[in-house]
Amino acid sequence: MASLASPTAPSIRQSQPLAIARWLFAVAALIVGIVVVGGITRLTESGVSITEWKPVSGILPPLGDAAWQVEFAKYRQTPQFIEVNGPAGMTLATYKFIFFWEWVHRLLARSIGAAFALPLAWFAVRGSIPKGYGPRLVGLLALGGLQGVVGWWMVKSGISHDVKVSHLRLATHLLLALTTMAGVVWTALDMRRLARGEAPARVTGFGALAIALLFMQLLLGAMVAGLRAGHVANDWPLMMGSLFPAGIDWAQGSLHALFYDPYLLHFLHRWWAWAVVAALLVMGRKLKAIGARPSSIAIHSAFGVQVLLGIATVMSNVSIPLAVLHQLTGALLVISTVWGAHELGRTRASR
Repeated sequence: MASLASPTAPSIRQSQPLAIARWLFAVAALIVGIVVVGGITRLTESGVSITEWKPVSGILPPLGDAAWQVEFAKYRQTPQFIEVNGPAGMTLATYKFIFFWEWVHRLLARSIGAAFALPLAWFAVRGSIPKGYGPRLVGLLALGGLQGVVGWWMVKSGISHDVKVSHLRLATHLLLALTTMAGVVWTALDMRRLARGEAPARVTGFGALAIALLFMQLLLGAMVAGLRAGHVANDWPLMMGSLFPAGIDWAQGSLHALFYDPYLLHFLHRWWAWAVVAALLVMGRKLKAIGARPSSIAIHSAFGVQVLLGIATVMSNVSIPLAVLHQLTGALLVISTVWGAHELGRTRASR
């Protein structure tokens, strides 16, 4: 695992970049899956149904009625049950439903950790990792481990402080997952280039700008989701009958509103999307100009579907199936944009 350097011909023959690329693409697909399950977990208010973090013993769900009663008793101590689900008459059967989604979410997280760590160790022992990529792969594994810690940090906010998890912690959790996925995809694309004997791509200024604009939109979307701000208006293109919503509360200051006001965050999420669209349209033109048409088509398709799903989610008053599809397409848009940025970076690497 040496420092990053352009691979020589012998190092390419001795390493297995194509096999590593396929493995990393599979890991990226698993991350897309957990993003979707995470969206379902949030939308069904399942996130705090498991009140303890047991990385090993938590793999198994409760076995038997007595075990279920113990878990349900723990959940009944949470603010969410005391203030919302208890008065609504939640039964054990309903609790089992929300427990299922959180358990699947955590099980999938463990599976991703194993799917990354075990092959990484195998490739490392065999000396199959191209020079310079060992530290990067270990760093991506560390980000995955950090994601587990952040996930529990997020859940704790809903167990002890509020009827829901902190929207800021939720945003951190989602963006860390998408950042890890972006790093995995970029590295997989590098491996494909190494397998062809080509130099790895470099990040261009425009590629970095497009990704940054997209991640700002994802941050806004995560905060909107965490605050249930999608429910404040169900009309489009107007919001609550006007271009600029009247419900924004500036009494506590603009900075507070930027992070906590559901009306303002909903408004910003709607209109920042068009800045992202503009950047991706330019990226698409640049990609066509260098002959990278497939990535251009992927980007246009992803952001077109994402915009339509966003509008439909709002107008449906946050239909769960539409909201889940919106989150899925957001993850696919990240992959498409990273692909496009990588294609732009290959022309810079070849100079």
